[in-house]
Amino acid sequence: QVQLVESGGGLVQAGGSLRLSCAASGRTFSGLPMHWFRQAPGKERKFVATINWSDGSTYYADSVKGRFTISRDAAKNTVYLQMNSLKPEDTGVYYCGAGWSGSSSSYWGQGTQVTVSS
Repeated sequence: QVQLVESGGGLVQAGGSLRLSCAASGRTFSGLPMHWFRQAPGKERKFVATINWSDGSTYYADSVKGRFTISRDAAKNTVYLQMNSLKPEDTGVYYCGAGWSGSSSSYWGQGTQVTVSS
C-alpha cells in the first residue's frame, strides 16, 4: 500500500503563490510516478502535473504550464507543487497521486483546499 499526505493549501489572492507538499510512504511507493490533480466545485477531477520519480522528468496541463512547477525530494519521499501567478480558476481541492490507473491515479491522498480570491 501507498500512503499520501498533502499539506500547504490555503487562501491566497490572485497573483499570489502557494506551495503544496505531498509526503509518501509505504513499501510499494518506491519508483512510482507522482502527480497532482485538482477538483473544482461541481466538476470532475483533472490532471495538473506529473513527475517521474527516477529521472525527474515532468509534464503539465496546458492551463498551468509556465506557472506551476512540480518537483521531488527523494531523501524526504516528498513531492511539491509550487504554484505562482495564481488565478481564481485555480481554486479547488488538490490531490496528490501515485502510480497510473489508466489516465487516473492508482493511489490518492486526502486532498488539500486551495482558494484563490479575485
